[in-house]
Amino acid sequence: MPHLAVSSIAKSYDGNPAVRDISFAVAPGRVLALCGENGAGKSTLMKMLSGATLPDSGQILLDGQPARIAGPSDAMALGIRTVYQELSLLPHLSVAENMLLGRMPTRRLSFVVDWPEANRIAARVLADFGFPEIAPAALVSSLSVARQQIVEIAKALVAEPKILILDEPTAVLSASEAEKLFDKVRGLARSGTTVLYISHRLEEIYAIADEIVVLKDGRSVLSGPIGELDEQRLIHAMVGRPLDAIFPEKSGRAGRPVLEVERLTLGDIFEDVSFTVRAGEIVGMFGLVGSGRTEIAKAIFGATPADSGAVRMNGAAADFTTPAQAVRGRVAMLTEDRKGDGLALDASVIDNAGLASFSRYAPRGVIDGARRRQLVETKIRELSIRLADPSQPVRQLSGGNQQKVVLAKWLLVENIELFIFDEPTRGVDIATKVEIYQMIRNLADSGVAVLMISSEMPEVLGMSDRLLIVRDGRIAAELVSNEFEPETVFAHAAGLAVAGTRPERLH
Repeated sequence: MPHLAVSSIAKSYDGNPAVRDISFAVAPGRVLALCGENGAGKSTLMKMLSGATLPDSGQILLDGQPARIAGPSDAMALGIRTVYQELSLLPHLSVAENMLLGRMPTRRLSFVVDWPEANRIAARVLADFGFPEIAPAALVSSLSVARQQIVEIAKALVAEPKILILDEPTAVLSASEAEKLFDKVRGLARSGTTVLYISHRLEEIYAIADEIVVLKDGRSVLSGPIGELDEQRLIHAMVGRPLDAIFPEKSGRAGRPVLEVERLTLGDIFEDVSFTVRAGEIVGMFGLVGSGRTEIAKAIFGATPADSGAVRMNGAAADFTTPAQAVRGRVAMLTEDRKGDGLALDASVIDNAGLASFSRYAPRGVIDGARRRQLVETKIRELSIRLADPSQPVRQLSGGNQQKVVLAKWLLVENIELFIFDEPTRGVDIATKVEIYQMIRNLADSGVAVLMISSEMPEVLGMSDRLLIVRDGRIAAELVSNEFEPETVFAHAAGLAVAGTRPERLH
């Protein structure tokens, strides 16, 4: 008998269907992957299973019995735990407090929290997960984003869930951290837990899932055992067309130096960093989590100015101390944290998309609303941003469409000569990735210099004309296209021996 079954479930918002007549079933101890483009209905389905919203019609069945999940407390009582893509931790509380929130152990016959026991429980769960180094007493605010994600997942594991729903759980994790998560998911499945796994990363789905359900436009369009569905069939089901070439053709037309970085240093974060990005080329930057790649980009953009070294744009000094100076210097940066740094979530799409191009619609300091709307709507059409109205809050858009709004914001700025993209496709579906890849290549083909940071090796290999590999705050190697071998790239990033090459190509 299926542990979890969804029968003809449907949900609409303001008359717009988000989920239409979806049915599937999953047995105990199985990992079911939910795939589909942004806006396909995955998030709505997850919210109905976790009690965040009620279905308009259809049924959710647990062990063959109809289950009414009217709120998160109902879901928890039924043994359902959900780990959302967005963190829900309280930063001013400790790791143990976050993990045991609402279920803190108390001393016998009293309401006094038993802190030693709370810390023991948290330490046991974290150690079993593979992260004994995370201290239960540490404040969550002191942890890296990746470690916070680990604590978010551990919080769900404390309850020993019967059904665990994971939404893009590896988006901020390193490869080794992700492998520990996969080991834990496999262990949970062996013990009888049912896992619903949502991810845009196909390699993860093939590594972890037993079965798959593909959603498109709110409907289930493909399902079955993962071993019976190859990648091309999966992609075709998600986007409605085959993707013979995910990455656009490289032009190889590098021109004059636009960005020159010389011996840039910031404390113990990165040191003696030197490289060049030329007009018309895409220079990739790859490194393991904590390598310093994002910090290097932020220093160039003026967000965290370096202690020493030099940055030049078109041969002239460009040691920016603020992002505003960088924008005036014709540099744009799409940050890896679109919600924390790139968007004002409660503001409209129009307000967000127009944030960096004020001079185009308010040349004398007075906003021309009609002009701004015209500019933004042009980009909405060009980038195929799915929305109900440009005036709606950007918070209401899917992750992929939010990413496109950030892109629109920077593309509306005139005369940008250097684009820095930090994880430009994080959390977006395969079809949106293809669109973003083509847009980045179009920028390079138009003569813009592009620095693209990514933790996805296929992405940096497929997009880069040259590749910089960062390790321990230094440029460990610089590779050109005919040297792009995954084993070589990883060896440089991890500090392993590379046959036939010198460990340091530049310095």
